[in-house]
Amino acid sequence: MTAPALRFAQVHKGFGRRGRRVAALAGLDLDLPAGSMTALVGPDGAGKTTLMRLAAGLLLPDAGQVDVLGQDTRVHAQRIQASVGYMPQRFGLYEDLSVQENLDLHADLQDVRGAARVARYAELLRLTALGPFADRRAGALSGGMKQKLGLACALLRAPPLLLLDEPTVGVDPISRRELWAILLALRQGPQPVSMLLSTAYLDEAERCEQILILEQGRLLQQGAPATFRAAMQGRTFAVTHAPRSRRVLHQDLLRRAGVIDAQVQAVGVRVVLATAQAPSAAPGETWQALPPRFEDAFVALLQQQRGAPAGLAAADAAPASPAVAVAAVAAAGDAPAVTDAAADAGSEVVRVEQVHRFFGRFEAVKGVSFSVHRGEIFGLLGANGAGKTTIFRMLCGLLPPSAGRVEVNGVDLGRAAAAARQGIGYVSQKFALYGHLSVAQNLGFFAAVYGLRGARRRERLAWAGREFELAPWLARNAGELPLGFKQRLALACALLHEPTILFLDEPTSGVDPLVRREFWDRIQAFAARGVTVLVTTHFMDEAEFCDRVALGSLGAIVALGTPAAIRARARSAALPDPSMDDAFIALIAAHEAPTRRSA
Repeated sequence: MTAPALRFAQVHKGFGRRGRRVAALAGLDLDLPAGSMTALVGPDGAGKTTLMRLAAGLLLPDAGQVDVLGQDTRVHAQRIQASVGYMPQRFGLYEDLSVQENLDLHADLQDVRGAARVARYAELLRLTALGPFADRRAGALSGGMKQKLGLACALLRAPPLLLLDEPTVGVDPISRRELWAILLALRQGPQPVSMLLSTAYLDEAERCEQILILEQGRLLQQGAPATFRAAMQGRTFAVTHAPRSRRVLHQDLLRRAGVIDAQVQAVGVRVVLATAQAPSAAPGETWQALPPRFEDAFVALLQQQRGAPAGLAAADAAPASPAVAVAAVAAAGDAPAVTDAAADAGSEVVRVEQVHRFFGRFEAVKGVSFSVHRGEIFGLLGANGAGKTTIFRMLCGLLPPSAGRVEVNGVDLGRAAAAARQGIGYVSQKFALYGHLSVAQNLGFFAAVYGLRGARRRERLAWAGREFELAPWLARNAGELPLGFKQRLALACALLHEPTILFLDEPTSGVDPLVRREFWDRIQAFAARGVTVLVTTHFMDEAEFCDRVALGSLGAIVALGTPAAIRARARSAALPDPSMDDAFIALIAAHEAPTRRSA
């Protein structure tokens, strides 16, 4: 029999942190069959990156054995490092070097020389479609192109084992599709490549032959996607209620006994029940059985594993499940339920008129116009390099427009940016708080920045601890928090001064599906209170929570309207029922086709 490409036998790995030992992996056993494509999924802090680094021979286990391509990492670490292809989450591209110079550097490091180097360059530049950009500086590439260059560098040796740690995080749907086309082409090549990839996109996991679910350093379950789906038969439904908005129906369903998950989708709400049973429909509702997905099984398994805890029982407890989080918010009385009235557009609070922004001779934003109303959730979607973050920075008064007019809460940001910022909360793309300060110190710092004093300061700090369940973490350094709680802290700091407008720049990038669900439950509650929310995201299912969406490409707006209207624009005979992913790819690809052809 062929030896497995990767084998872990009772592997333990821990790390010292502030005088205590934290277990990243605890007695892990797994086999990765040679020639297989395996997905590694799990919540934040499950140990996925530690597992990857052990498999790459960059870490050694504290106990147990790791065999890679039949070799023990304790004995043959350097040989293993020279044999596998490893692309970490933050691949080390040199942004001041060109695409070709990055390939040259990594080829030197991997000892790929002579005719083999020339042939490999040609193959990889064709595979990644980076040939026309060989002389472009890596720092000037889009996010998706950077990921493709990182993958090319990891593939220079044509490795028999390829380890990819969240290769599609933070890239748009078109770039995701292109990266997956590369991976599938490798699978069909003359030499079989074993692949292990971690991902936060559970639809990507379903493309693999087997899936490993990791939780708290242990293998929770392993199997083929079909096995996971089979366990969910009779538990997944589409629920519609014509007079009610999808957001209102979603919040109502999450409060019902027996419902463990609910997600807004194109038509109605997708519901997962705790057991296979006949649904109990409320008056006016229609329930239709749906084929299960792996994502349904993932959520159900983690709910079962955690026992759906209500709140935080201990300092290291996991975030509550979406259904429990919604129930807890409702019980606390601080956040009203989402109502149809709250979803209606109020007065205009953001106006963007023919805005341009240049960086030197490069035009990042090209005559963009749109408006946003009070209490609205407005999504700004687009491919990497579409100008979304630049627009956000102008709306927050952090960057002046080169031309055009930007108004926030009736204030012209070209004249009184400081005054407008008092009503704005901003959560940036990357965790931007102070990692070496405690949670309490971060909250205190931002309270001071926003001018909160005395009783008002104490009231808002108490609110943040209660609303975001941060009290057990107050003494912990922010940099040590699990990613989901970092996100909570960032949101709490942005809302301390009770802004009327909240800007969220890819706030869920890289976080697991349960944390994303909890986050959106909170955002809907804030919108119900009248907070206006502007959000960018690469998760197209999140666009369904938005009242309206602007779809951007190459610095311009190519489509603006409700999610239903955006999907309708992509409808065709070949695609009669497009998803937001389908619509994004169709509309952006059509707009960028002339540019791509001329590149």
